[in-house]
Amino acid sequence: FLMISGLNLYLSAQAYEGTAEYDKKKQQAFLIEYAYPPEAVENAVIKKLGRLGYKSKEEKGLFNKDKGYRNFKDAFITEISSDKMDYIIKVESKGRKSEASLVYLIIMKEGNNMKTTFDAYQVDRVKAFLNSLQPDVEAENLELEIIAQEDAVNKAEKKLRGLKDDQSDLEKKLKNNQEDQRNTEKEIEAKKQALDALKGRRVISKT
Repeated sequence: FLMISGLNLYLSAQAYEGTAEYDKKKQQAFLIEYAYPPEAVENAVIKKLGRLGYKSKEEKGLFNKDKGYRNFKDAFITEISSDKMDYIIKVESKGRKSEASLVYLIIMKEGNNMKTTFDAYQVDRVKAFLNSLQPDVEAENLELEIIAQEDAVNKAEKKLRGLKDDQSDLEKKLKNNQEDQRNTEKEIEAKKQALDALKGRRVISKT
């Protein structure tokens, strides 16, 4: 069962060739799907390239059709090529009901799409690089789960502190209530005695 599960997980993260819209045209690209949310995948990519010494420039802007793409310009990734190239990556969700992610990778150099120049060996190297990110994605997803669980623990602890504070307030109110009851009972007794004394002073009329 473990072997089958591992095989399924491995097969679920296999890179393939396709296209992506970038720079106002359809580009040759490499794609891969991961069974993890976009945040985990994007964190894995950023940290992987960060360890190699590269930071990305993110496309932003309300009317920017390339919004969401990250451009690691003049990056040198030995697993792929001995040349510096621009690695343009976009991670998006596969759908509202799915936690899976779809990754687009466009490789450019001096404005030219390099995939059109790659031979089969180079194409396989790019795919292998994307496939190799699986452990990084899993690690980042675990970190996000830990953060979420820590947040859940903190919220539960805050709720418990609130409940204990409420209990303390209620106990204080109960103690004050009990003391008020005792004082009121003494007051009632004193007033009853005063009432009895007043009644004892009544003059009984003789008929």
